[in-house]
Amino acid sequence: MTNKKIFVNIAVKDLKRANAFFTALGYAFNPQFSDENATCMIVSDDIFVMLLADKYFQTFTPKAVGDSTKTTAAIICLQCESREDVDAIVKKAVAAGGSTYNEAKDHGFMYQHGFMDPDGHIWELVAMAAQG
Repeated sequence: MTNKKIFVNIAVKDLKRANAFFTALGYAFNPQFSDENATCMIVSDDIFVMLLADKYFQTFTPKAVGDSTKTTAAIICLQCESREDVDAIVKKAVAAGGSTYNEAKDHGFMYQHGFMDPDGHIWELVAMAAQG
C-alpha cells in the first residue's frame, strides 16, 4: 500500500487562537479546506494538519475528545533542516503563546526539542546529523 499525503487531525479549543499561533510560526493555510469549524495547515507538499474546533472534531469520532492539556494521545514529530531551525521554531512557538515541556537533547545522530501549542498538543522537532 502506498499513501500519497498525510492529514493529521487535532482538536483545538479556540480555532482563531490556533490559527494565530501557527501563523506566527510561519505556516500557511489552505482556504479550500478551511472554514469556521476547521483550518487546513500546510506543513509541506504532502503533510497537512487539520485544526478542528472541539465540537466539530467530536463529529468524527464516537469516543470522547480528550483534553490535550491533561493527557497525551499523540506526539507530532517534524524533521527540520538543522538544529538552528529546531531552536528557532521553538523560540517562535514560546513567543507566540506556546511552552516548552523539556530541554533540548543532543543524541549525536539527532538533535531534538519541541513545544506544546496553546491547546497542549506536543510538537517534537528533530534535526538529523549528516550521515558520513
